[in-house]
Amino acid sequence: MMLLEIRLLAGRSLRHIPRIPEKAFGAVLLPLVFVLLFAYVFGSAIHIPGGDYHSYLVSGIFAQSMIGTIPGIAVGVASDIRSGLMDRLRTLPIARGSVIAGRTIAEMVELIAGTAVVALCGLIVGWRPHGTVLDTIGAFGLLWLMAFAVTWAGVFLGLLVRDPDGADGIAMTIIFPLMFLSGIFVPVAGLPTPLREIAEINPLTSLATAVRELFGSATGPLPDVFTLQHPVLTSLGWAIAFLVVFVPLAVRRYQRMTH
Repeated sequence: MMLLEIRLLAGRSLRHIPRIPEKAFGAVLLPLVFVLLFAYVFGSAIHIPGGDYHSYLVSGIFAQSMIGTIPGIAVGVASDIRSGLMDRLRTLPIARGSVIAGRTIAEMVELIAGTAVVALCGLIVGWRPHGTVLDTIGAFGLLWLMAFAVTWAGVFLGLLVRDPDGADGIAMTIIFPLMFLSGIFVPVAGLPTPLREIAEINPLTSLATAVRELFGSATGPLPDVFTLQHPVLTSLGWAIAFLVVFVPLAVRRYQRMTH
């Protein structure tokens, strides 16, 4: 029964997209803008030892797009609270957890569509997965696992802030430093020491490096630290940590709101 409720609530969230297509901007169009901007504006100026910058960049954009779910779902949850939708859903005979689970599933559907857009754009600029079929499947599986994990962080943020503008502002304040203090766009080995040390422990750096390894793309020079010498294991650890922390926090916060 709960699965049916989750499917119906996820469908409700997705039906808004044709009527308000800008809701899909963060998950679908923003990664496309980054691929085209960095590939054609900065691509000729950045050299990646052992490979080309376009392949390096596209693998990084895959990782970057995984956190693009945070602002969208945080704003969506906060909007549902402000509009009174969650209060109305509370009066219905449905499992309370299905409300936020439905939101999460809808966000993942949008993100998977965004992943397809990034892949298509990557193929246009010259990116190709050179790993085995299992490696390629593993890369996308790791990306979506991380996306699912950080989506719960977005749910918690939306429940905590309750104001759509505030949720969006806080989410973007977190995301932009994470993006640019990482190995998404340039190898972290060339960064000044304080910034490099931050980038080495940044989950996005580990995820981007893991995806590059699985896709068979050049990783560039890597510092001799565990997080980047074992990026797949590190990314799995980060995803599990996010789930362990934010799923209980989000569920508990939602339950307290509905008492």
